[in-house]
Amino acid sequence: MRAFDLARGLGALLLLVTTGLLSGCDMALMSPKGQIGMEQKSLILTALGLMLIVVIPVIIMAVVFALRYRASNTNATYAPNWAHSNKIEAVVWIVPIIIIVILATITWKTSHELDPYKPLDSDVKPIQVDVISLDWKWLFVYPELGIASVNELAFPANTPVNFRITSDTVMNSFFIPRLGGQIYAMTGMQTKLHLIANEPGQYDGISSSYSGAGFSGMKFKAIATADQAGFDAWVAKVKQSPKLLATMEEFETLAKPSEFHPVEYFSSADPALFVNVINKFMGDMKHGEHAGMQHDAAVMKQEASQAHGADHEAPSMNHDDMQHDAMAGDEHMDHAGHMPADKQ
Repeated sequence: MRAFDLARGLGALLLLVTTGLLSGCDMALMSPKGQIGMEQKSLILTALGLMLIVVIPVIIMAVVFALRYRASNTNATYAPNWAHSNKIEAVVWIVPIIIIVILATITWKTSHELDPYKPLDSDVKPIQVDVISLDWKWLFVYPELGIASVNELAFPANTPVNFRITSDTVMNSFFIPRLGGQIYAMTGMQTKLHLIANEPGQYDGISSSYSGAGFSGMKFKAIATADQAGFDAWVAKVKQSPKLLATMEEFETLAKPSEFHPVEYFSSADPALFVNVINKFMGDMKHGEHAGMQHDAAVMKQEASQAHGADHEAPSMNHDDMQHDAMAGDEHMDHAGHMPADKQ
């Protein structure tokens, strides 16, 4: 079934590619700028080539048979009682079966290799980005830097980016076509995606799942800087913004529906905002699970505070209280078998 779905999808893709070539369109999927996108392009072309082994002969035979066995061709063999041929049956069944087996093997292999949850192999330390889908805009939080931005995402080229993705509203789909990968953002849940840009540039990002009136304007720019210095300059620009996103009240103000929202920067953002947004929708969860998430949020705040000092000062916590929360969270997690949000 999976091979059949892939074949059907790639058949539609062939039509889109042909239409794009004829109209001069720039096919983003066929011009990838990242490792994942390149591997996905290779998979698409491989599967397309295998399917053309059947499609092209069928098209040719349809034309040849129509010409050869037309009524006006008296030289063609006339066999009105013909009903069966073992040779034709063998070709009709064996060739597609072989192609399906090959496609199934490739699909199985690439499903594991291109697993969006699988971290990318690299000697460079990845950048952590929390993605929160809003109506109708994208919020990007850098928990390690204590900053955030709306509808603009930046990272150095040739550096892996580890995304954690959720939604504060209806389900959306996070997608940067030239970098590859596409994964849903769902309320009260966490998904993951790992991408890398192989060359610097600005790449369009979209929501590929319809989410309401402002869907058409729910787009963002993914900026792959040429080097770390370029990314540091972008971070410095964000830190100059007077806007803050340190409390849930400030987040709720930002989360109000807006269409074609402009790029917006926040010089200070709660590193635990991602977990807190998920916790909003966990009113009926078990106490142990809730304690685990709260402990995880507290740890993130403490780490960010220690790493960035006064510039990114997080709300202070009493050490004894934090220790108590950690023990309570661990106790309940061991008993209930639950894990914090970023490990689910």
